Amino acid sequence: MSSLTDLSMLELAAKLASREVSSVEATRASLQRIAQVDPKVRAFLRVDEAGALKAAEASDARRQAGSPLSALDGVPLGLKDIFLTEGVETTCGSRILEGFVPPYDATVVRLLKEAGLPLVGKLNMDEFAMGSSNESSAYFPTHNPWDLTRTPGGSSGGSAAAVAAREVFGALGTDTGGSIRQPAAFTNTVGLKPTYGRVSRYGVIAFASSLDQPGPMARTVGDTAALFQLIARHDPLDSTSANVETPDCLTGLEDGVRGLRLGVPREYFADGMDPEVAGTLRASLEELEKLGATLVDVSLPHTKYALATYYLLSSSEASSNLARYDGIRYGLRAKDARGLKELYTQTRGQGFGAEAKRRIMLGTYALSAGYYDAYYLRAQKVRTLIREDFTKVFQQVDAIVSPTSPVPAFKLGAKVDDPLSMYLMDVYTLPCNLAGLPGLSVPCGFTQAGLPIGMQLLGRPFDEARLLRIARAFEREHDFFRRAAPV
Repeated sequence: MSSLTDLSMLELAAKLASREVSSVEATRASLQRIAQVDPKVRAFLRVDEAGALKAAEASDARRQAGSPLSALDGVPLGLKDIFLTEGVETTCGSRILEGFVPPYDATVVRLLKEAGLPLVGKLNMDEFAMGSSNESSAYFPTHNPWDLTRTPGGSSGGSAAAVAAREVFGALGTDTGGSIRQPAAFTNTVGLKPTYGRVSRYGVIAFASSLDQPGPMARTVGDTAALFQLIARHDPLDSTSANVETPDCLTGLEDGVRGLRLGVPREYFADGMDPEVAGTLRASLEELEKLGATLVDVSLPHTKYALATYYLLSSSEASSNLARYDGIRYGLRAKDARGLKELYTQTRGQGFGAEAKRRIMLGTYALSAGYYDAYYLRAQKVRTLIREDFTKVFQQVDAIVSPTSPVPAFKLGAKVDDPLSMYLMDVYTLPCNLAGLPGLSVPCGFTQAGLPIGMQLLGRPFDEARLLRIARAFEREHDFFRRAAPV
């Protein structure tokens, strides 16, 4: 493994600033690492070698002239294939968008380019971000660098696997019900799901518009904070973008947890959790207490309804958002269709995979005239109750601590034929999305078999800086991020 690819983003940025290393060298190291391990990991759908090297050369020229665009100027990054990228095929992991080349950049992609980061390529994902294992990708499943027979999680599994395998220094993912945090927990990486509205969704291919949120994935808490600061901007092109100041998450990152009250929700430590995950989480809680935090037993009573609420609402929004893929405007068009109706049905039948079809059908049913009140409207009311649970708890505590996933990474193929079992993988992450809150997963240990375990932190709206500070206090006591995956 190249020693360059072992560096964190901030470590590489320091070497770029001192001119000890060039961006071209770092980008070539990343590309060489991809060539070496990606045939086994399969994190990338496509690599933009020419574009990345061109951006790296421009970064080196700016460094030489003493005018870098940002502290991370020249640090190579990967993008989940859900972000529109001008001139680069963007498929959202689906056959129905095969061959689609966007004419413009998503806002977060534009911000990264304006900060000078070379974008190495597009990363694999569950089709339209629907899945918890990356197995619903229309192209191929991604493998977990810690055990190639296991999933890296989903839907941002390609992003997590690429970071864990040292193929890129960081990546962007999206989180609709845990799709940044669960893969982070499975791969010994850090994943931040920002507050809804904190990061622009403009140019992000939609799954469920009231739940989707882009966020950073990296190997350290500091890298995650630095990357988050680049993309957390108000965007007038996104009507749901919050007009709040960009946070300074790095200044107070080392302030520790002394004096903070951390809630431990009893509903998140229920039956069904893997014993090693439960034991590691309880040891982590004791460690936070030793570092000066106060643990508070709290209750989120409507958590038991979150799974059903989430899948009703997200599937309803998906059925509406995915109606645009009709074979007329962009992407796949069925050949030999005789008439408009046949064009619609054949294009959608050929282009969507089984999971996308399942959710479109469920959502269409929930929104239908006879069932709207019984399902969709009732789910929205329960969503309000879930949000109120969090509001009450945050009157008592500064943050909430829980497992990220009830189990470590599971075997590829183990749940692909059991959708309900797959949906349960998000049971601890999706309430945060329903409430629009920030959530973060940080590595907290390993099973006896060497599989990573993640700890989840949930915070008040727009309080990402506090979550990063808590995560950094825990990270300081360990060397998890220095442990390289055995791939």
